[in-house]
Amino acid sequence: MKIMIKKYIFGLMGFVGLMGLTGCNPEPDESDLFTATGETAADYIARKSELSSFNYILTRVGLNRNLSAYGGYTCFIPTNDAVAEYVDALYNDSEARIQHNGMTSNSLEGLTDSLCNDIARYHLLGHVKASDALSTIDLGGASGSVTTMLRVPIPYDASSGKVVLNKVATIIEPDSVVTNGIVHVIDKVVPRNTRLISEEIERISEFSIFAEALRLTGLKDSLTKVGKEVKYTISDYMDVNSNGDITDPLYHPDECKVMYTIFAEPDSIMRLNGINDINGLIQYANNVYGNAANWYDYLTETGNTVSTGTDYENRFNALNMFVAYHILYAGMPEDEMVYENSTKWQKAKTWNYVNGGQPYDYYETMLPNTILKIWQPQPLVGRKSLFINRYITFNTLTDELGTMGSAGMHQEVFKGVKINRTSDKANGVQNWNVQTFNGYIHSLQGMLVYDAQVPKGVLHERLRFDSTTFLPEFINNGYRMSNSTEISALNSGGSGARVAFPLNFFDNVVSYTPDNRFRYNIKGQYNAYQSDTFQGWGDYDLAIKLPPLPTNTYEFRIFYTPMGHGGMMQFYMGSSSSIQSMMALDIPLDVRIDKSDPRIGSTPFYEEDDLGVSSDASLRNRGYMRGLFCYVDHPDYGDGNATDHNMRSDARNASFRKIMGRIQMKQSEEHWFRIKNVIPNDGNLARKWQFDYIEFVPIDVVDNDTYSEDWY
Repeated sequence: MKIMIKKYIFGLMGFVGLMGLTGCNPEPDESDLFTATGETAADYIARKSELSSFNYILTRVGLNRNLSAYGGYTCFIPTNDAVAEYVDALYNDSEARIQHNGMTSNSLEGLTDSLCNDIARYHLLGHVKASDALSTIDLGGASGSVTTMLRVPIPYDASSGKVVLNKVATIIEPDSVVTNGIVHVIDKVVPRNTRLISEEIERISEFSIFAEALRLTGLKDSLTKVGKEVKYTISDYMDVNSNGDITDPLYHPDECKVMYTIFAEPDSIMRLNGINDINGLIQYANNVYGNAANWYDYLTETGNTVSTGTDYENRFNALNMFVAYHILYAGMPEDEMVYENSTKWQKAKTWNYVNGGQPYDYYETMLPNTILKIWQPQPLVGRKSLFINRYITFNTLTDELGTMGSAGMHQEVFKGVKINRTSDKANGVQNWNVQTFNGYIHSLQGMLVYDAQVPKGVLHERLRFDSTTFLPEFINNGYRMSNSTEISALNSGGSGARVAFPLNFFDNVVSYTPDNRFRYNIKGQYNAYQSDTFQGWGDYDLAIKLPPLPTNTYEFRIFYTPMGHGGMMQFYMGSSSSIQSMMALDIPLDVRIDKSDPRIGSTPFYEEDDLGVSSDASLRNRGYMRGLFCYVDHPDYGDGNATDHNMRSDARNASFRKIMGRIQMKQSEEHWFRIKNVIPNDGNLARKWQFDYIEFVPIDVVDNDTYSEDWY
């Protein structure tokens, strides 16, 4: 790895740092976490004798307390007969991986605490406000899905005039409104799939060819984990306010789930591409990947060659490569692949996606050191459509000030491989969003491959990574899309603002000192990309593994916000997590330096005749770029539209991207980013580090002579 600092661009500083602190942000909105004074969901369930069995389950795990007081809930509550039938089925499940699913007897009392927790949370939806609870009118229409507090989606169908959950449970007493939500009584327990993802895909006839390829390559055996074999402990899980005062205890996990996503072409799509059986798929993979060394730099850099023989378990056999690129290390339902432009997340529509901003994310696949892009383009091809590796020319560049560019400069080279969604059911799709015990299976409407177009086109743009997407533990444990009510429920009704993590929770985060504090600000009203952020405090020293990229030279940038009560940190880059591999990146960054200080020199672009073109150039000469034009300043400080000047302005506390230098990266190498506190410990825990998003930009995109980088 070679790090180059462009002196003539940076002026005073060849590199400075990362992750300032958005410390002036108010806390997440927990205003609806109140003690209800009328009949609550808990009261309603407790007084209905025909719901006593489910009330027992809620009480066993303490969720009755949450339903008495906190946030808003949509509750699907099964009758006693339904619970008895389900308990009997669990006890006598012949396919259970553990005898009787761990139950001690065929009774309510025989349920384990873990089963009670899963059953309860699978029937509850948590909302920030009681008014967000879902009625049967909200659930109307042909079909859809809702994501439960277990972070597992329940598909539903209302085409018959009644709402049927997961093809089994019918709402028989709808829309009982309580002070903290809505209760629906159902006639069956909603069944949850307890099969592994590798087992379930073999049971779906539509995926027979892909399932055979999964078995032949041995990748099926790589999908059996359900959790890390660690019981986590944490000594300090207290929250602090902006003054550094210790406040409330936070939820902290003691286990970590492992999940996967499989994207699979159904047999019908295979046939449209001339593939009628496994032999046809083998030939297709050989044709696509036979010359992959021409664009897959990992091969030549590691001395590997593509095999087109019958050694299918070889990781660089063409069939193995084809299947591996379909598998992610993160398990996601259809509505959590991107932070969608919808009203599902409070104020999301006016919070992260103003001025035409579009949701997208990048994920690492099982094909070594490769990523794919999932994009929800808007409004070009449908607001809810999701595409993998959609390719538009000059994406992230523009020929018009303050826009994404004129229509003529962005040509669609490849529409992308469409992911089937629940809304596609009417088109004959049967298995579109399959939930399994350790992940999700999603069907595709085209063939997904890592061909030359991916590294040389799709990924040859400004690549922006949110920390919660390349650290899969956030996704697999349901934290990435959680809200304050859901986290409060996990915290026995306490704070839902943050999650506290043990220092060994993340595979790709290394702590060099026990004095680190790892925290996650759950989605709320933060000045942060996708409304959340990974942060911490203490006498910190840690390193984070960065996502893999195609071999190239990139400009590396990080999210940065000046804060008067922030800290000072030194940064390093290394080829491993070993401290000995780390190279210091210039002088430490003092985030206490004000945005108007000449060393930064931020100005209000919206007050300038050229809309900030000149001041943008001046900022860049000092090593900075303004924050993103696709999300606004905090909603409490405006009406949430483009006229609020958003995060490019200094209306409140300016957000920046700090240009850290030009870095030569190889696809075959690891890249670890170290953050080390350099202020003597003065006991002020408010001095935090924050890791929101990072950017890697190919230098020919940065230095394009015809177009400039867009503001988004």
